[in-house]
Amino acid sequence: MTVLVVYESMYGNTHRIAEAIGRGLTEGGVPAEVRSTAEAQRHPPGAGDVLVVGAPTHGHGLSRENSREQAMRDASRHHLDVDGSATGPGVREWLAALDAQGGRATAFDTRVKGPAMLTGRASQKIVRALEEHRYELVAEPESFLVTMGNELVPGEEERAVAWGRGLAAAL
Repeated sequence: MTVLVVYESMYGNTHRIAEAIGRGLTEGGVPAEVRSTAEAQRHPPGAGDVLVVGAPTHGHGLSRENSREQAMRDASRHHLDVDGSATGPGVREWLAALDAQGGRATAFDTRVKGPAMLTGRASQKIVRALEEHRYELVAEPESFLVTMGNELVPGEEERAVAWGRGLAAAL
């Protein structure tokens, strides 16, 4: 069994969380590969792979092409570094192109700290798309928090490692 942690990231926060989840899975005894959506597009999941899919929350849900373009423009204005994977497809597009093969999966997102009712959660949209592709949820989706200045809230990477360890135990 291979666990693929597939992510979309604009400013690197979701990428860092994906890497931390991968570390937690590996520490828990389950081999994990962390791939951007562009990498996952070139090397799609195989039968039996478990998917852990994550994205930043844009406009209460998954990004769209126009929200990613706006994020790129905002990066220079707010002195933010753009993640190397930001030019690849978004999770929305990657999931839409995914073969409906089924299997096991879960989701995570990054979002601004605050009530989910106000901030939205990209992971909820990811779960719906995974279920449409006949994936069974192995764990409830999780949100990892960022500040209004687009920095991970202290302790979130450690929490992601622990969540990955928990996923390993559940698998």
